[in-house]
Amino acid sequence: MTRFLSRFASDESGAVTVEWVVLTAAVVTLAYMAATGIQTSAVGAGDVAISNAWANKPD
Repeated sequence: MTRFLSRFASDESGAVTVEWVVLTAAVVTLAYMAATGIQTSAVGAGDVAISNAWANKPD
């Protein structure tokens, strides 16, 4: 059992895959956060524009 654990601890064959998975997850998370922020800003700007248009409409 100790031999298995020592070989498992020293094996680095899957380390690159794990690093790429973590990096990809971080990029996807940042992209999602950016898209959510842009959407929120766009909706807010649209609401303000519509409110101003209705408040300043000609009679």
